[in-house]
Amino acid sequence: MNTTKIVEGVFGETVLEHSVSSAQVLRDIQQSFNRSKLFAPWLKAERTKRKDEGKRQRQRRRDKHIQVKLGHGGTLDPMATGVLIVGVGKGTKHLQNFLNCTKTYEATVLFGAATDTYDVLGKLLNKAPYTHLTREKVEAALDKFRGPIKQKPPLYSALRMDGKRLYEYAREGKEIPRNIQERPVTTESLEIREWLPGGCHPYTWPNEEANEEQKTITDKILHLSAASEGVNEDPPDIDEPSNPIITKGRKRRRSIEDESDAEIGITIAAKRQEISPIALMSGARQESEGSNCATALAAETTTPGEIKSPVEAQPSLATPPSPGEPPAAKLSMTVTSGFYVRSLCHDLGHEVGSLGIMSELVRTRQAEFELGRNVLEYEDLRKAEDVWAPQVVRVLEGWREKMAEKPEDEPPNQTVPHES
Repeated sequence: MNTTKIVEGVFGETVLEHSVSSAQVLRDIQQSFNRSKLFAPWLKAERTKRKDEGKRQRQRRRDKHIQVKLGHGGTLDPMATGVLIVGVGKGTKHLQNFLNCTKTYEATVLFGAATDTYDVLGKLLNKAPYTHLTREKVEAALDKFRGPIKQKPPLYSALRMDGKRLYEYAREGKEIPRNIQERPVTTESLEIREWLPGGCHPYTWPNEEANEEQKTITDKILHLSAASEGVNEDPPDIDEPSNPIITKGRKRRRSIEDESDAEIGITIAAKRQEISPIALMSGARQESEGSNCATALAAETTTPGEIKSPVEAQPSLATPPSPGEPPAAKLSMTVTSGFYVRSLCHDLGHEVGSLGIMSELVRTRQAEFELGRNVLEYEDLRKAEDVWAPQVVRVLEGWREKMAEKPEDEPPNQTVPHES
């Protein structure tokens, strides 16, 4: 390996721990790069460059310590895993392009409840009926969310209103000055990958409930009480097992702004405007000892004319399904910039006459970077240099070759087709 060559560019990184912030991922990578032989030429060139800077320019620098320059092309949602775009050196100048590219997500929506954050990390605001829900009913409702649509961002988002971020109003228990405006986004594809009947999955509603004041303030914005009008009985009480995502911390482990990246000497050219888990949890459901859940799943996933046995259906839970527990659906979607998956889950719940919260999210692709194809493993970058250095060189060279083939003003893959 040539240790005198300056290595720069953009690569995709796989983050599999939803408790690790995008900023922390960059800190870890930066530490590995700072002490490596591979990036020693870059650091040497940066020192020489700074020596030639004027006194005023040197004084303007917040971070006097020279480190490998890193940035990311959009933070991951606080409970998401998957692809994180990382720029190195001059590659950080290209990160803005990744705000305009399409992204592919796999998400799980859990029906029957709403929270202030639109996901399982929030506080419970309301419950609604869900026993009437079927895969067919949810699939029919998805049509409303395909193509160009108008979408209202969540209250817990980093968007600003009168100079203040929306999540700051929410955390302070204050009403926002006016209604959150809908924004145009496009859903290029949206499908149900798997229907999970009640009792055939590990997802549960949050245990923590918002107080009455919080509910009142939030309902003025979300109008959740309308979802329960005309209902004579509440949804059945459920003896809920602890949710593996929730028990890692009731607070949203990553701040909406993903901490102050400037403080760690990292250039973020693309602070994500969307707040936009599987922690790859598709296989997280346990093997079943009963056949009822397997039979239910087989019925839901069997195509016309096809019969699946309980064994082929891969039973998913240690107990049979319970009709009193809420169903869930695994969705796959390719969307444009500014799309909030949490808002989709929330709005879909309303559309089917219930409520919905996001209980799992994975970004499987962003622009040309896709899980399992051309992204690096976060864990590998925390290992010895001889493990990750050849991989980094390979992907950065591949990116540079691809950029050399593109016209200068062409953004990265805006319309990459979704592959199931």
